Amino acid sequence: MTTTRAPRTTARRAARRLALLAAGALVLAGCTATPETAAGDPTVEAVASAAPGPRAAAVTCEDLTASYDPGADGAKISGKKHVQAIKERGSLVVGVSADTLLMGSRNPITGEIEGFDIDMLKAVSTAIFGSPDHLQFRVITSGQRLDVLKNHEVDLVARAFSITCERWDEIAFSAEYFHSGQKVLVPLDSTARGIADLDGARVCAPEGTTTIERLADFPEVEAVGAQTHTQCLVLFQQGKVDAITGDDTILAGFAAQDPYAKVVGEAISDEPYGIGVAADQVDLVRYVNAVLDEVKADGRWAQSYERWLGALGDAPAPPGSVYGRSAGSS
Repeated sequence: MTTTRAPRTTARRAARRLALLAAGALVLAGCTATPETAAGDPTVEAVASAAPGPRAAAVTCEDLTASYDPGADGAKISGKKHVQAIKERGSLVVGVSADTLLMGSRNPITGEIEGFDIDMLKAVSTAIFGSPDHLQFRVITSGQRLDVLKNHEVDLVARAFSITCERWDEIAFSAEYFHSGQKVLVPLDSTARGIADLDGARVCAPEGTTTIERLADFPEVEAVGAQTHTQCLVLFQQGKVDAITGDDTILAGFAAQDPYAKVVGEAISDEPYGIGVAADQVDLVRYVNAVLDEVKADGRWAQSYERWLGALGDAPAPPGSVYGRSAGSS
């Protein structure tokens, strides 16, 4: 089937572009790293200077969401070396998005980065420091998520980060804290009901992600890469691509920004999100898992879901934590 993208009237297209390109520019402007994350910052350099240790053991796809058990002590393991180093430094350095509405985006009024992913990081900060205000943000693209962890430029990455077998070979993950799925965003007047109806269409996705790799399963679709999902949105609003594909959480945020767009179709993938950690910092993974277990159990997870993702429906039960991964002494 050919693309179902229907023509718009000239007036409608002009109004849409003027209003929404301005909104896209505003969001993109928020992606600039803040002064505290600039190159040369001693905190970031201190993290980056840590010598890399042993890599996490390879994993089969049968147990890709299995992480490291926090153990009976739970959050009391804060005396372990990497958690203690963070505490002594006085800040938790985190890699985040600043343009993924609902998950991690800069509020244009307050200038603060906020969203569901950010709430999970604030919970870790609160556990370590007794306050959510000890986060030092490093704004990164999807394609930078692995490198900033492998190079010890950040402590944690929470950026709609899908757990995959291949990524386990390079970094470590927390237990799953959110479950998403890949869908498509199309113009409001499109009759497409899913990606299978977009043969011949130009479909945008960020480079260096499982999202764009999965488009290879649809050879009749023309994959168009961009650095970020927001750049895909700008291309979509300019008429240079016909659709955007990504996790439903990300696309729901775009639909909230663009009254001429909608999310369609059943999910074509399962995307378990985890918090990324350097492979040699297993004690930090265990600590994060203890925090996430508390957040899931005490209602904070559901509160955050309802605040940010209520448009997707009532808050489901949080994903269960799966443990059993083994590692050497950390």
